[in-house]
Amino acid sequence: GSSCAIIRPPRDGGIRYRGLTQEQIRSVQVLPVDYEIEYICRGNRVIVGPKVRKCLPNGTWTDLSQRSRCLLLCPRVWTSLENGRVSPWPLGPPVEGTVLHYSCLPGFILMGRNSTQCNKMGKWDTPKPVCHLHPADSQLNSKKKLYIGALFPMSGGWPGGQACLPAAQMALKLVNKRTDILPDYELELIHYDSMCDPGEATKLLYDLLYTEPIKIVLMPGCSSVSTLVAEAARMWNLIVLSYGSSSPALSNRQRFPTFFRTHPSATLHNPTRVQLFQKWKWTKIATIQQTTEVFTSTLDDLEERVKEAGIEISVRQSFLTDPAVAVKNLKRQDARIIVGLFYETEARKVFCEVYKEKLYGKKYVWFLIGWYADNWFKIKDPSINCTVEQMTEAVEGHVTTEIVMLNPETVRGASNLTSQEFLAQLMSKLGGKNPEETGGFQEAPLAYDAVWALALALNKTVGPLKAKGHRLEDFNYNNRDITAEIYRAMNTSSFEGVSGHVVFDAQGSRMAWTLIEQLQGGSYKKIGYYDSTKGNLSWYGNDKWIGSGPPADQTVVIEEFRYLSQKLFVSVSVFAGLGILLGIICLTFNIYNSNVRYIQNSQPYLNNMTAVGCMMALAAVFPLGIDGLHVHRRQFPVVCQFRLWLLGLGFSLAYGSMFTKIWWVHTVFTKKDEKKDKRKQHLEPWKLYATVGVLLGIDILSLMIWQIVDPLHITVEKFTREAPKGDLDVLIQPLLEHCSSEKMNTWLGVVYGYKGLLLLLGIFLAYETKSISTEKINDHRAVGMAIYNVAVLCMITAPVTMILSSQQDASFAFASLAIVFSVYITLVVLFVPKMRRLITRGEWQSDAQETMKTGSSTNNNDEEKSRQLERENKELQKIIQEKEERVSELRNQLSERQALRSRRRASTVTSQNHSPPPLAIPQSDPRSLAPPPGYPAPTCDPHPPDSKISRNNCHTSRLQLLYK
Repeated sequence: GSSCAIIRPPRDGGIRYRGLTQEQIRSVQVLPVDYEIEYICRGNRVIVGPKVRKCLPNGTWTDLSQRSRCLLLCPRVWTSLENGRVSPWPLGPPVEGTVLHYSCLPGFILMGRNSTQCNKMGKWDTPKPVCHLHPADSQLNSKKKLYIGALFPMSGGWPGGQACLPAAQMALKLVNKRTDILPDYELELIHYDSMCDPGEATKLLYDLLYTEPIKIVLMPGCSSVSTLVAEAARMWNLIVLSYGSSSPALSNRQRFPTFFRTHPSATLHNPTRVQLFQKWKWTKIATIQQTTEVFTSTLDDLEERVKEAGIEISVRQSFLTDPAVAVKNLKRQDARIIVGLFYETEARKVFCEVYKEKLYGKKYVWFLIGWYADNWFKIKDPSINCTVEQMTEAVEGHVTTEIVMLNPETVRGASNLTSQEFLAQLMSKLGGKNPEETGGFQEAPLAYDAVWALALALNKTVGPLKAKGHRLEDFNYNNRDITAEIYRAMNTSSFEGVSGHVVFDAQGSRMAWTLIEQLQGGSYKKIGYYDSTKGNLSWYGNDKWIGSGPPADQTVVIEEFRYLSQKLFVSVSVFAGLGILLGIICLTFNIYNSNVRYIQNSQPYLNNMTAVGCMMALAAVFPLGIDGLHVHRRQFPVVCQFRLWLLGLGFSLAYGSMFTKIWWVHTVFTKKDEKKDKRKQHLEPWKLYATVGVLLGIDILSLMIWQIVDPLHITVEKFTREAPKGDLDVLIQPLLEHCSSEKMNTWLGVVYGYKGLLLLLGIFLAYETKSISTEKINDHRAVGMAIYNVAVLCMITAPVTMILSSQQDASFAFASLAIVFSVYITLVVLFVPKMRRLITRGEWQSDAQETMKTGSSTNNNDEEKSRQLERENKELQKIIQEKEERVSELRNQLSERQALRSRRRASTVTSQNHSPPPLAIPQSDPRSLAPPPGYPAPTCDPHPPDSKISRNNCHTSRLQLLYK
């Protein structure tokens, strides 16, 4: 069901496919949903039944139950009867099957059949009858007839003829009875149904002009028909007087030189609309119009007027037959105050779509034309698929501007009828038909007054024409003099009619008041009048709104700045404040103990710079957290500069002084060739300070250039609009202030690049010098540790804060905590060990005092070394003692064995008295065999290599190592 199969055209007709070429039409089998086809007929045939069909989502076409046929038209001459009435059945164009019933006016007799039928051949089945004057009324024959050719739309976009034709006939009857108005003439109306269709009207105009009798004036109804008739009328020197045309395009004397209308121009609505827009403080409106000239020109006029009033038309939509897309576009573009310009049938289509799109309710106000029937939205319409309840819901609260067409005062005018008497007579003529369902009921007073305006103008011309030797009955389509006289009389018309005071402006348009009404609870209530000639608005104050008052003309966008979380700011500020306090303590400690040799050997001035730099960096946390909540926008650029300078100079001082130490340690102590000479070389402090000065100078210079060339200013970042909680017709536009400059990324790239290189170089140098010890800069290892931490934190934080720049809390937290941690780590690593050492060892004396007491110039490093050597010596002595005990034990075992041997030998010698005595082995303490410390151990072995003693105990090379 997403497409419809093509359907066959009616017999003697075809189908117009919009937007398709001949080749596509031949090959196409199915058409998409919402596609419209239009039937067209050949020759002198007209379509009866639906003219346009639309493809529905269920795969069928609209109105398939109604057949569309192309039928021949029968001659229209049969549809009017001089001195009689013609009643067609059914209403509409005279085609096959149409039956006409004839009757004569009082005083006339019908000669011929009283009915005729149109056949398939396009011919009437009987000759046209005529109405002959009754012999008794022959005295009336002395009156000359003046014929008015009128087009009354009985159907179509505005079926105004349904009430306007009876009203015009009422006026004619009264005029013809009056003896003081055109006493020698009788006005007669020859009228056709134009169906409010310019094409149909063209045929009828031809019939009017080219069939007898000659018409002295033409009276069209619809704007589209009047445009055609009034433009052609000049060629036949005819005055055109319309009772139902509101198109502003008709107010053009060059194009329509003989045109007048008792219906005011639609542009008369526009001053009223502008007045209401201003009253309700709307500066942005939207429009939706049917693409016909009347509405296009009304809209052009409205556009000029709202522009003068400083009001903008933000959305302008139009449609030909199907408003669905136009209504969707209004919804999508957030239209709120919508001016709708379309005929009544299209109004139903529009509001059915409005219901579907939910483009109604307390957020929206619709401005419609006020000349629809009062129950226009309740009328069953096969072209829409909305219920009466849905339509009633969608139209509730709309405002109409309507020309005052019925005199609100009880004044008897030219016709000697008050407006209420006229209405009562019209109602009886309509035969009890519901006025709300009768097209043109509101405009009926205008048709009534149009006939009176014409009669009074023709009456005014009788004298001047007589003076020139002309008579009204002499009029023909070539006689300009009579036309000029009628024009002059019409132009100066001024009388009280049932529609109010009748007067024409220079363009032939009626001047009138505007009535403002609002649909409240399903019925129209008067809420005011506007007199555009005086600019006077009479307001009743009974307008009702679904919300608390008139809605806003657009979604109210509240700009809301995003500010930093104050809890976060305070928390980080406390840490920063404590950090500054710690920095002051460290700085005070360093200055106070600057004479202590241990502090002197750590280059205290550089450490002081580090402490000051750390405090400056911490101070930058405060301006980092200051935003529009704390300072005015004018002072914000100053805060931006503070951030930049404090952070830049703080980094240069703190990191620069640490980098300088590492740099000089590396420079002095890593050249292997001259290492010994360099150790003795004196490190000049001014070189260290100069290095820091250079780094600081580079920073100051770059910041100054940045500030002069491309100073920081506020930029405001806009985020996606957010809907607040609750059913509020507002959107929040979140905004965030940034410190920025035109080429911010370039400057940041330069600064980050330079600082990044310093950080990387710092890491490298710290790694290279980690094993070096020097008495001139005794804390370079601590400095290296601080550099590692600072470098890692900075290298992570810089890119992260750039990425998170749109999230103020996260960005501030990252940046400020990185500063706080860097500073804390630096201060703790650099200063706390010094404090601890001085406190635990009591080394508070200065260098001079230390020299006086000890006479020793041993530096702290030597003391450290001696302590380490003492520890090592104790461990070695312990090992020696263990070894000596083992040796002693072994010597005891040896002496015991030797004693055993000697006893054996003694017994042998006793048996051999003459043998020499054996060598005596003295039984001394085995320890005496151990060589004294510092002497070489025995190298000869008195025992055989395979003896157990020799293998395990005799070699004392290990002892030798222990004593070295």
